Amino acid sequence: MDIIEYMRENDLNAGWETAVVAGLAVLGLALFYVIKRYIWTRVVKREGNFVILLYHRFNRPLQLLMGLTAAVIILNKLYEDIGEEVWYQKTYSILVITIIAWMAIRAIGLTSDWFLGRFDVGVRDNLKARRIHTQIKVLRRLAVSLIVIVGLASCLMVFDQIRSLGVSLIASAGLAGIVLGLAAQKTLGNFFTGLQIAITQPIRIGDAVIVEGEWGVIEEINLTYVVVKIWDLRRLVLPISYFVDKPFQNWTRTSADLLGVVMLYLDYSMPVDALRGELVRILAEPDVAEKWDGKVQVVQVVEATERTMQIRVLVSAADAPTAFDLRCMVRERLIKFVQENHAGALPRLRADAQQDAPEKENGGTMAAIPGVLGEGA
Repeated sequence: MDIIEYMRENDLNAGWETAVVAGLAVLGLALFYVIKRYIWTRVVKREGNFVILLYHRFNRPLQLLMGLTAAVIILNKLYEDIGEEVWYQKTYSILVITIIAWMAIRAIGLTSDWFLGRFDVGVRDNLKARRIHTQIKVLRRLAVSLIVIVGLASCLMVFDQIRSLGVSLIASAGLAGIVLGLAAQKTLGNFFTGLQIAITQPIRIGDAVIVEGEWGVIEEINLTYVVVKIWDLRRLVLPISYFVDKPFQNWTRTSADLLGVVMLYLDYSMPVDALRGELVRILAEPDVAEKWDGKVQVVQVVEATERTMQIRVLVSAADAPTAFDLRCMVRERLIKFVQENHAGALPRLRADAQQDAPEKENGGTMAAIPGVLGEGA
């Protein structure tokens, strides 16, 4: 015979009954806390990172589940016919659905984090890791969204009025169904676009892209939008359908390696071999060598006009940010080399004055011959 039945048989008042139930609840919470601390100190910490992650992921849902179980037991003891109450049944059903959905979301998060931890995007050759990260993160968001939608629908279907409305809509499949379909068109479109990006992967997290005339790196891929981190630390937010409907440049689609291009416009008096030798020396400097991957170092004259020659310098790097820094360093030091050793090849304007012709005929003309235009690209 339990305590509640004993109190009822001996005609003890409801105040004592409530006090005993409250005391049992406090005792149960204290016991739960002690067990929780024991599991944490004696089991979880000794088993490694995965068990710790498992503990943190499912700690709160299990607390809610145990609290719900204790509440059900106490209420059934206090009120024998409570199981027949409509509010009790609906509340219990909603809480059970919530706990199941919560634990499913935590399980998806735990599984995805475990997979993501096996692929490091910080390495130089991170193409495979970025592909896996993109797929897992997009699919995780899709799965969580589905669980939330199904969970909310299940909670609403607990109520008879909403269940009847849903059945009537399905049975009629008329104007209301068409309106709901049109309203959900954008959401469904984003859902399938995210699924398409996860499978075909026109973009990945960490890809270097040019969109809307801006160069940046894919920072986030969400269900409805993509965040591009611009080189000056601004964030460009684009709808996810943009990367399916519109053309854009992806510099790291097949490889994380990039070629850095430096353009120089120099006079014909500039010896190209001297530039080649200086590039070799620059790439050997410690601060530059740590950014250069050792694959490409090229100096080429790619254009010759009546005014100047266009020289292209190619250097390679492991990723987009490194390639940008490498280009700037090479450009600055090549310009310094030309300034100090071949100043005659710098941008200038040449002029020849002709004084021997009659002033009426040529008006003392001055023929200005442009020399060299220079800029670093």
